[in-house]
Amino acid sequence: MFKTLNRYFLKRYGLTVLWFVIGVAAIIFLIDFSEMSGRFSDAKGASVLAIVGLTLMRLPQLLQQTVPFISLFAGMTALIALNRRSELVVARAAGISVWQFMFPFLLGAFLFGMLTILVINPLAAYGQSEATRIEASWSDQDQPSDAGTAIPWMRQISSNDDMIIGATAVLENGTLLSQAVFIHFDSQNRIRLREDARTAKLQDGYWLLKDVLITRPGEVSRRVPELKIPTTLKREFVQERLSQPDTVAFYDISKKIAVARSYGISTNGLETQMNSLLSTPLLLIAMTLIAATVSLKFSRFNQSRSVILGGIISGFVLYVTTVLVKAFGSSGVVPPLVASWLPVFVATALGATILLHQEDG
Repeated sequence: MFKTLNRYFLKRYGLTVLWFVIGVAAIIFLIDFSEMSGRFSDAKGASVLAIVGLTLMRLPQLLQQTVPFISLFAGMTALIALNRRSELVVARAAGISVWQFMFPFLLGAFLFGMLTILVINPLAAYGQSEATRIEASWSDQDQPSDAGTAIPWMRQISSNDDMIIGATAVLENGTLLSQAVFIHFDSQNRIRLREDARTAKLQDGYWLLKDVLITRPGEVSRRVPELKIPTTLKREFVQERLSQPDTVAFYDISKKIAVARSYGISTNGLETQMNSLLSTPLLLIAMTLIAATVSLKFSRFNQSRSVILGGIISGFVLYVTTVLVKAFGSSGVVPPLVASWLPVFVATALGATILLHQEDG
């Protein structure tokens, strides 16, 4: 009986998750396609099919961010539906405890988390990298790109030059910068020269800048088609220094961390990303426990709106907390391991405690 019931509950949960994924993906696609169409409607090389392709590349990354909420709402929907048909009442009457009939839901959440790590995340990393490249190529034509979520900066100091390098987008594993900025300082740390380039490509021993605007204090800016700037930076160092954690697939994070450490580069962002992905199954289990705390009370027709709203707010607070603490971990304020796992463990313990109080007294 237990095997049959577990298979039935797991099937119901899986179908509910599937419909939520399809629905959320469709909504994300429509909204993002509308935004991309507005941004790149006049860009050279951008057509309707190209924008559709760009939106599809961005879709896994955006969908990955909604996975915790999909787990929360799918758990609430499945449990409320079972309650309204009195199936949970029958299960209780047969002597099955809440922990026994919740097991397939928790197992489903765990499997959904593993699917996110092993399938959705690699697709999201690849799609985000390609989408950033396409956005940068389109934005180069007219306006600055906002494809990058944060502007990367690094400093290069040589015998006779002190320079800071920045860009709005990092392409080709960090060796190609879009909308690059090179700022030179004198011996008294005053800006003596600024070079704004459409692209900057790292070659052997120099940066190759294209379509460069050169600005000096007190002088009129002038534009040159190409410029070479000597550099002592190595390709491998730049690739690790400028790589964005969200563009690294789960399978490659460990190798990236090892290489970054060999160059003395901070790995807080990559370690936080890796631990955050590893904690995803437990996060979805916590979301399912939160859903159970507001959905298991029997109601033939309607669940209490205030109780359901409380569950939604609790899930939202948990998600915001994990994102906030993850930012602390990436910046080094909190150890990455603590930043990724502590909120999830606390939420899981609280959900289990509430269920124990409701069901067992």
